[in-house]
Amino acid sequence: MLKTRFTEAFGIDYPIAQGGMQWVGRAPLVAAVANAGALGFITALTQPTPEALAKEIARCRDMTDKPFGVNLTILPTITPPPYAEYRRAIIEGGVKIVETAGYKPQEHVDDFKAHDIKVIHKCTAVRHALSAERMGVDAISIDGFECAGHPGEDDIPGLILIPAAANKVKVPMLASGGFGDGRGLVAALALGADGINMGTRFCVTQEAEIPESFKQKMVENDERATDLIFRTLHNTARVMKNAVSQEVVAIEKRGGAKFEDVQHLVAGKRGLAAMEHGDTDGGIWSAGMIQGLINDIPTVKELVDRIVAEAEEIIDGRLAQMVHRYAEAAQ
Repeated sequence: MLKTRFTEAFGIDYPIAQGGMQWVGRAPLVAAVANAGALGFITALTQPTPEALAKEIARCRDMTDKPFGVNLTILPTITPPPYAEYRRAIIEGGVKIVETAGYKPQEHVDDFKAHDIKVIHKCTAVRHALSAERMGVDAISIDGFECAGHPGEDDIPGLILIPAAANKVKVPMLASGGFGDGRGLVAALALGADGINMGTRFCVTQEAEIPESFKQKMVENDERATDLIFRTLHNTARVMKNAVSQEVVAIEKRGGAKFEDVQHLVAGKRGLAAMEHGDTDGGIWSAGMIQGLINDIPTVKELVDRIVAEAEEIIDGRLAQMVHRYAEAAQ
């Protein structure tokens, strides 16, 4: 079994996490991830109210007796959610692991740590990881440029970002962005991470509560099938390439675009409605470049077992043989 600082610190079997995903991180998926031996996160702000989050936590606990967590993402918005109330639902729900992401999480980290909750902070830059470490987080999830969602503005791919962070970060660290199979897990471990965090790959599983049309689209897509939107607004987001994302890109390319010029295209309600109707061209949908390595729609357990088996075979087989052959040649 693959044991790392991350599995030991968080009491899980395998160094694999399913991070927060808007509209996807619900109890059935999270429980399936936990039951497979990995670490799943309910996405707090997918739930419309703190009360609804409390019910979702209870629902997940009915589905698994394994560790799971809750993601709380802090992003600048016109009307901020009642973060303190969401935190209270997490704390009172007995959750012991939280993934934070976004802007200046200090008050959230302090509150969670005061209640003996382990915090993993997800970030896109080494300087932000070190800042979170100083805040007292228990682990870092470092997100490379390949990722779905917000990759930051530095455009540093994981092959550089992960070891750069590993050189400086002292707490356990997950590698995020572009991971979906055993090869990626072994690569992340070799680069200095203690595990991987997957989003898009977990979307394309049987337990993910999204339409089959979205899953099938991500199976069909290759690694080029994403767009970077909001680049000119300095809030870059990587999304699945479709009719709406292409329209946003075109508006930005004309120059001088303001958020109001694309707001009707990227509105969350529009994206949610498109997802509910199975319309892959109806709104914005976060997806990573890992789409190019997704070829099927397995159960979560099948996926986790396959990743672990593939990683172990690479480590004990291919890589070990290379070392053995080199040693023989040197004699």
